[in-house]
Amino acid sequence: MAQFSETTQINTLPIPPAGTPRGVAATELRPWGSFTVLEEGRGYKIKRIEVKPGHRLSLQMHHHRSEHWIVVSGTAKVVCGDREVVLSNNQSTYVPQCTTHRLENPGVIPLVLIEVQNGEYLGEDDIVRYQDDYARTNDENSKTAVKSR
Repeated sequence: MAQFSETTQINTLPIPPAGTPRGVAATELRPWGSFTVLEEGRGYKIKRIEVKPGHRLSLQMHHHRSEHWIVVSGTAKVVCGDREVVLSNNQSTYVPQCTTHRLENPGVIPLVLIEVQNGEYLGEDDIVRYQDDYARTNDENSKTAVKSR
């Protein structure tokens, strides 16, 4: 006669380590359009940015992060340091840390891009504004946000 041994199987969920990426998916509205944080983890953040036709972000700089921009659709006019370039879908550019930059949509359709931030600190208050079409100041970064889901 066959012998059966009784086993107990315990279903457990793995506990993620502290540095595990997490999806966020909260959209923040801005005068120029919106951004959605898709994922963030230690040292990086990924955003989907949409810029309305004819609008642009402030001329700005970040002390603690660099950014990679990949155009998904539309046209991006990019100022980075002393150079200016126009990008269309599937083109990208790199914005080094501590470099003055600006993103603009000169087109007639919304500009959609993916931004990958890298750095030791990725907070929205790491923006030094030099020029802004919407009269925002450096200390207004979190006050002007309107969150939606």
